[in-house]
Amino acid sequence: MKALIVCLLLLSNTLWAACPNWPTSRAELEITGLADQLAAWDDAYHRQGQSPVADELYDQASATLAHWRSCFPATGPAPENPLSTSTGAVRHPVAHTGLRKLPDNSAVARWIVQREDVWIQPKVDGVAVSVVYRQGHLQQLISRGDGRSGQDWTDHARRLPAIPQQLSAPLSLVLQGELYWRLPGHIQHKAGSLGARSKVAGLLNRQTLTDEEAAGISLFIWDWPAGPAQMQERLQQLSALGFADSQAFSQPISIIREAARWREHWYNSALPFASDGVVLRQGQRPAAERWQAEPPHWAVAWKYPASQALAVVQAVDFRIGRSGRITPVLRVTPVKLDDRRIEYVSASSLQRWQQLDIRPGDQVVIRLSGLTIPTLDSVFWRTQQRAALQVPDATAYHALSCWRATAACTSQFRARLIWLSGKQGLALPGVGPGTWDKLLRAQVITGLTDWLTLTAEQLSRVPGLGPRSAANLKKSFDLARQRSSQAWLRALGVPGNVTLDADWDTLAQRNSADWQRQPGIGPQRAAQLQAFFQHPEVKALRNPLRAAQIAGF
Repeated sequence: MKALIVCLLLLSNTLWAACPNWPTSRAELEITGLADQLAAWDDAYHRQGQSPVADELYDQASATLAHWRSCFPATGPAPENPLSTSTGAVRHPVAHTGLRKLPDNSAVARWIVQREDVWIQPKVDGVAVSVVYRQGHLQQLISRGDGRSGQDWTDHARRLPAIPQQLSAPLSLVLQGELYWRLPGHIQHKAGSLGARSKVAGLLNRQTLTDEEAAGISLFIWDWPAGPAQMQERLQQLSALGFADSQAFSQPISIIREAARWREHWYNSALPFASDGVVLRQGQRPAAERWQAEPPHWAVAWKYPASQALAVVQAVDFRIGRSGRITPVLRVTPVKLDDRRIEYVSASSLQRWQQLDIRPGDQVVIRLSGLTIPTLDSVFWRTQQRAALQVPDATAYHALSCWRATAACTSQFRARLIWLSGKQGLALPGVGPGTWDKLLRAQVITGLTDWLTLTAEQLSRVPGLGPRSAANLKKSFDLARQRSSQAWLRALGVPGNVTLDADWDTLAQRNSADWQRQPGIGPQRAAQLQAFFQHPEVKALRNPLRAAQIAGF
């Protein structure tokens, strides 16, 4: 089953286009580490009824491991059956088949078009079981286990009001379904699964249940292996026997558009249970005795859109802003989340990055904030071999550092230039980050105002700027000479949003007490303004600005 899931994930995502550049010893270390972690999660999920990680993240991690194994086929432990620790002592009368997960609309459309009599149901997020009746009396409740054998939960079944102890007809039958925690009015898109599956599994693994706990557990029957041949008749008879959910949440479909409509409807509508997708079923199936504990051809799962994605960190870039704030930005292997291609995600702050200790090779969880902004959620997996990084010294960068293009100041100086030409500064048309990158690479500017003296001919010799682009850029640069002194002061980064109506000499001579006499300026801002105007690098800007005949200088 896992092999099929992995293949689909690899086909649908470009995440693992290239193999890691690891020596054999490193590959052995990484593959063994991730294999051990997946085995621990498998045991927790299938034997203990716990969900340490979200299914979508588990599937992506499984795909990662399979990819590594394909890159290093003779390395690491042999793949294990994820259900190996979940078996029980009680044999299922009919094997539980599990489900193959289809990755996208195209795969679903291909599956539907090849079949007739297709039905769709919500994929209830609960605990799979076999329910056995003999002559209309409840005989056994068996946990899914490894699909062949499971645990005997019959004692608990006797206490669950949702499981009929006696059917309305003296039938002997085997049903397969999902025990779920009742969540009236639950909307999956808004609330998520709320740990509903783990709650049910945890209760059933206990020795006793209270009446309240037992009343909170319901049963959704999703198959009657030896039932009537026609799906419609099966659903009607199940409803008559007391299993009404099956008919209420099963719909016939014939095309992908109908499947997508029901999937969207159930994802956004109030249901009595948590669900993590939909199940597509072919009405007619093979005889029950032919079922195997592996994904069948007559039923598949189509999960809801992923709310989070795994991404492998390729590098950590430490970006230093105009004010000296250091923001680590993770460069990751491209992933898709809600149709957005994500290649970079911010770690928010240097302090948070240090707490998480993210290194190249780590796998991180990314979510979309406000449905648009990629946000770092957590570290999912740490590479076993930690890479060394050159981390900037936070004490070396502040609001008055980096006024020139030196090796240590590349990032902050670039940020100063971008601020200067942006709408909050001089608002120079057509001058943005790409412009400054070209000029910096060509080393034609090293100071904050060097561009004022560049000629159109000099600009045309910059790689990436032809004569026409150079001429337009020169016109934009010339507009800077027409900007007000207030605009120039904002562009240079004067602290605070204050109005400064005096000339440069007057401003530069003010001390802290002078500044505090100005409207709206307190002690802290006064100290910042005094430090700004008296800083040697700032004072050095006056001469080139006066030479360029900038107003107020």
